[in-house]
Amino acid sequence: MNKYNNFIDRFKIEMSNANRDISEVELIAVSKKKSIEDIRQVIQAGHRSFGENQIQEVENKWIDLKKEHPNLKLHFIGGIQSKKVKSIFQYCDVVHSIDRIKIVELFSKLEDQQGLFREYFIQINTGNEPQKGGVMLEQADKFISNCINNYYLNIVGLMCLPPLNEDPEKHFVKLAKLADQFSLSSLSMGMSNDYKVALECGATHIRIGTKIFGERN
Repeated sequence: MNKYNNFIDRFKIEMSNANRDISEVELIAVSKKKSIEDIRQVIQAGHRSFGENQIQEVENKWIDLKKEHPNLKLHFIGGIQSKKVKSIFQYCDVVHSIDRIKIVELFSKLEDQQGLFREYFIQINTGNEPQKGGVMLEQADKFISNCINNYYLNIVGLMCLPPLNEDPEKHFVKLAKLADQFSLSSLSMGMSNDYKVALECGATHIRIGTKIFGERN
């Protein structure tokens, strides 16, 4: 798949430019709105880490794909509805968008019941945008402390989506400082339009859709 291979070549160069080692960053191919056939091409090119933001797409595409390729890693990166938690837990390996204690409690209960364990990121609303998901900045310290100290989920790091009309760097820096404050080692930040800045700011998980799969219909 030429588009994928071309991006991987550029990504390696950007990693080098940012003085980062390729082993430090997980590149998540975001396959929302893309067909199983498109995804299979990227799998055949050797990629193993994918992301979706709607559970309906996970259920429609990834149940069979993960049976075919048991070593695939699936990340859920969208907003979480309470009624969808069970399905997200069942089919996804990593959840990037924890932002309410109710959701934390539901995942924690499922882990206890099923003996399965996932990785979780807390989504921080670094721009304090009311229309966007994520924990507001003024509530972040208390929320993160509560998750770490009172629940047993494997909180590995923080995630953010910077406001579209602002310099992403200041938001990535905020997220990195907050994660460091709680000794969280992973930072899910950076997409097709700002991943280079995210790399320079210490991102460990980059979420790329368009540059790998092309424009969505």
